[in-house]
Amino acid sequence: MQWLIQHPEFLENNLYIGGQSYSGIPVPMVVQHLYDNREGGGSPPLNLKLRGYVLGNPITDIHIDRNARIPFAHGFALISNRLYQSAKANCNGDYVNANASGQQCELNVIKMEELLRHINSEHILEPSCRVNLTRGENSTLQRSLMENPTEFLSRLGETPYYCLNEMFLLSEIWANDRDVREALHVREGTKGQWKRCNRTTLAFTKVVNSTVAYHRNLSMTGLRALIFSGDHDMIASYVGTQQWINSLNLTLDDDWRAWYTDGQVSGYTESYINGDFALTHATVKGAGHVTAAYKPKQCYAMAKRWFAYYQL
Repeated sequence: MQWLIQHPEFLENNLYIGGQSYSGIPVPMVVQHLYDNREGGGSPPLNLKLRGYVLGNPITDIHIDRNARIPFAHGFALISNRLYQSAKANCNGDYVNANASGQQCELNVIKMEELLRHINSEHILEPSCRVNLTRGENSTLQRSLMENPTEFLSRLGETPYYCLNEMFLLSEIWANDRDVREALHVREGTKGQWKRCNRTTLAFTKVVNSTVAYHRNLSMTGLRALIFSGDHDMIASYVGTQQWINSLNLTLDDDWRAWYTDGQVSGYTESYINGDFALTHATVKGAGHVTAAYKPKQCYAMAKRWFAYYQL
């Protein structure tokens, strides 16, 4: 909001709010706030041209997302049908609160979690890797990149750089470079070390476990929503996403079908409406939790079509 106040020339542009992963919690809340401000003449009344929101593999409801791991894993043959059916019966479909369903449910869940323990939840086909390097390793890699970038990049295909989530280290090295921060006009002293996923130093006073109610509120507006899921992501799987979308009780407008890039199936999509509200859900075939990192070309095509009001 402050940025738009300082740059009013951008107020004429259509505004979409977007995010990935845990942004599935704050983004719907921000969109609701901006929409209410736009409609209710809040302070300051910026007359925003808010058009909708975009979410990739969004954490939306902690219980739904965690619970969906089990049917997702079963669907990909990570859990045997025998064990899955036993857990489904003994846990009444609730694998998060296993202790409330009795000992047999707990035993089933323990067995399933053991089977999934060494699976990379961000992309079940990728190697199970360390998400964060130690400070020493980080410094060594940063020094290597600065001193000999050509050699550093040539080593990315070698161990231990074969893991995509370790390659994300490059974004931290780039974002914390002094020249980059100056080019981005990051004011000195306003931001310390930038972290791609800051799980330790966030200052907050309230925990929100579900934003399904916000999506339901927004479905009563004239906004648009694009929700996309890398279909090999087990953190915020398409199974859980489909579950909370179905709970909104929207009207099916375009049934489940394939969408294409360069004549090849890029995923599957379905669309819903509720009056003037429109929601498109799309899977991206072969992608993981950070969808665009795995399938950038397909994600670009998907976003470009959706923003242009074309079908995927």
